Amino acid sequence: MLDINYIRENLDKVKKSVEARKTEVDVDKLIQFDDQRRKLIQTVDELRAKRNEAAKKKDIKTGKKIKNDLDGFEKELNNVEQDWNNLMLQIPNILGDEVPIGDASANKVIRKSGEIPQFNFKVRDHMELGKITDIIDFDRGVKVGGFRSYFLKNEGVKLHFGVLNFAFDHLVQKGFEPIVPPVINRRFALIGGGQFPWGKEDTYSVGEQEFLVGTAEIPLMAMHADETLDIGDLPKKYIGISPCFRTEIGSYGKDTKGLYRVHEFYKVEQVILCEADETQSLGFFEQLQDNSEEILQMLGLPYQVVCLSSQDMGKKAVITYDIETWMSARSGFSETHSNSVVLDFQTRRLKIRYKDKDGKVKFCYALNNTAIASPRILIPLLENFQTEDGSVKIPEVIQKYTGFSVINPK
Repeated sequence: MLDINYIRENLDKVKKSVEARKTEVDVDKLIQFDDQRRKLIQTVDELRAKRNEAAKKKDIKTGKKIKNDLDGFEKELNNVEQDWNNLMLQIPNILGDEVPIGDASANKVIRKSGEIPQFNFKVRDHMELGKITDIIDFDRGVKVGGFRSYFLKNEGVKLHFGVLNFAFDHLVQKGFEPIVPPVINRRFALIGGGQFPWGKEDTYSVGEQEFLVGTAEIPLMAMHADETLDIGDLPKKYIGISPCFRTEIGSYGKDTKGLYRVHEFYKVEQVILCEADETQSLGFFEQLQDNSEEILQMLGLPYQVVCLSSQDMGKKAVITYDIETWMSARSGFSETHSNSVVLDFQTRRLKIRYKDKDGKVKFCYALNNTAIASPRILIPLLENFQTEDGSVKIPEVIQKYTGFSVINPK
């Protein structure tokens, strides 16, 4: 959520950001509601003061009249504030200067890393490799769990948890505090984290006020809701590991086969809370980016870093870098990681503050980054390290987690 004063003082900038993102929200209507809200707040405050004055004088008749007037204005204020708040939640964050304007075709490749594997035989995709090595069963997955479901089996299970644990351990060693968060979250957490209202259609509901989260970022952010931290507590660096759930309604018809876009998966997520300083925030953005790239380099997976366009990035982010990893059967790069600067957009919603060195209370800045997500990362691991007979070599850095160096056909 943006500060309403910032919106009023930077109206053209806010409108340009809304237009660049193709977000459907009436900024002028918000200003109208805010004008009404400010006038009503002033009226209500004045009436409350008069009511208190009448009470002190024991003027019952005047007090009753003021109370009747006050009840009406308070009800009107409540209605206006509901409309105001609904629109405030729909205003996206301001775009960073580096963000390309346009749809996904405007995404900008920043850099590439690693050598693309070359094969002198016909490349198998991960679905075929999973079948012949008996580590993935899609047919029975669909039978039991429905569309986009799967069973991981045998060495596939060890590879799945091996790569997750490798990434998790690697970041704990870098000083991130390890967390296993709750994945059933109350509504306020999803609103505060920016998953609502925009990602509501992709969210599973398990009750009127409880939902399954699509990323550990949501509970990791909400963990400090309504708290005022000391500057000495910052930065907070968390590494969360959790199951994640997404309906994928918003991606209907995309990547309907295989492990790329599924309803249930696991993810290792980096989250940082820091001081309200853009330079410091950008420094942490680079640190998170380096962490994710380092993991892929250690796994021996080629990738490219992409700055997402205004329409392709999430509404809560100021800037987002995706990492797209090479997937041999696709003969191309596909998204596996995401890294975002959010500034105080989430912390303002969640009321996460800190006291600076002068004792002034400010909203923290926040960042989030995908360290690794599985089973999606299994696609390049299987396809890029396959051999002609259908076996798959395992990167050396995760062999201590899997207990084997190769998966052979059954």
